[in-house]
Amino acid sequence: MSKVMSELDVYATTVAERARLAAQRLATVTGDQKLNWLRRSAAGLRDTADEILAANELDLAAAKEKGITGAMVDRLRLTEDRLTAIGDVVVEIGQLPDPVGEIIESCRRPNGLLVTKVRVPLGVVFFIYESRPNVTVDAAALCVKSGNAVILRGGSEAKHSNQALYGVLARNLEAEGLPTHAVQLVETTDRAAVGEFLKLGSLIDVTVPRGGRTLIERVTSEATMPVIKHFDGVCHVYVDASADEKMATDIVINSKCHRPGVCNAAETLLIHKDAAAQFWPNLAQRLQSAGVELRCCPVSAEGIEGAKSATDQDYAAEFLDLILSVRVVESVDQAIEHIRQFGSSHTESIVTQDLCAAQVFQNQVDSSAVMVNASTRFNDGGEFGLGAEIGISTDRFHARGPCGLREMTSYKYVVHGSGQIR
Repeated sequence: MSKVMSELDVYATTVAERARLAAQRLATVTGDQKLNWLRRSAAGLRDTADEILAANELDLAAAKEKGITGAMVDRLRLTEDRLTAIGDVVVEIGQLPDPVGEIIESCRRPNGLLVTKVRVPLGVVFFIYESRPNVTVDAAALCVKSGNAVILRGGSEAKHSNQALYGVLARNLEAEGLPTHAVQLVETTDRAAVGEFLKLGSLIDVTVPRGGRTLIERVTSEATMPVIKHFDGVCHVYVDASADEKMATDIVINSKCHRPGVCNAAETLLIHKDAAAQFWPNLAQRLQSAGVELRCCPVSAEGIEGAKSATDQDYAAEFLDLILSVRVVESVDQAIEHIRQFGSSHTESIVTQDLCAAQVFQNQVDSSAVMVNASTRFNDGGEFGLGAEIGISTDRFHARGPCGLREMTSYKYVVHGSGQIR
């Protein structure tokens, strides 16, 4: 066992040292070089689509043999349309302004010093993720565009897909004058390797885990560097008394059913007692017709055939499935209190025609994104105009919400003088 751990330690250190050198070289790379690499990568994804999809089929077959759930299989699956969308995202990231070197603010001090706050890369990013192979491309594109070297550690369930996608990304780095190790894929699927990387706080600047709570808790407890993360996506839709029935129905159905296995899908419906009296039975029928299992409070369960009784555990759960907990509330204040008690600070939505209720909700709900008359599914880097995201953070430091190019940077002060001394 000690020999295996020693070999993993050497491997992790070697990869991290290569990434550190690559990050230093990236500081001298031009925006055009990064843009050309992104364009080449997008073209490579199109040209090798058949190979990538064949690799994905191997992962899907293995997942079915292991009995992996439907939501996990959905996140794992690549299709021609999804692969095209991945390439489109790469192109879009390339077209976004390069954040590196951006002057955030500048001022001239009374003593003549020019103090400038300049955006700079974070350095080396260790990115750990599960299931979703598209994240391999999103993370690499965002990190390199923002001047960071990235170490990718995907889940074993997407091993073949990740290797195929990484092959496209890696083969174009040198051609555009970028450091070969700007993007690296961890080759071993041994889970102990993650722990070895997490020890390397002197070489790795930040770790981003993207996956289930077990993974994120482990990373948070073992990491010797800052971590950008969210634990759960316990997202809520609150239907206010004044809500338009069609709008509320469309938003609830989309928030829950569009892709139930993702972190910005709604897990709890809160509905004002007046709205419940008006149209909850019709909305419940629509949800059940879409295959949603309803776990209801005593009031919302009345007259709803097949509804199960909701518990506090249900209200705190991230189902990642076609399951929805439901509660009828007396007011917007009670809805907010429920979210404070059971929410995970990820995404909440209010459906209302009452401007005062909307204002109270958006001011008092403390989540990374608050939606007014819109689906929770919009809390997404691409939908927010970031091109893509490396994850959605529910922390308050250093980034919150979808983490795009700017969130993968820090800043430094550059001070110009003319001989001033203090």
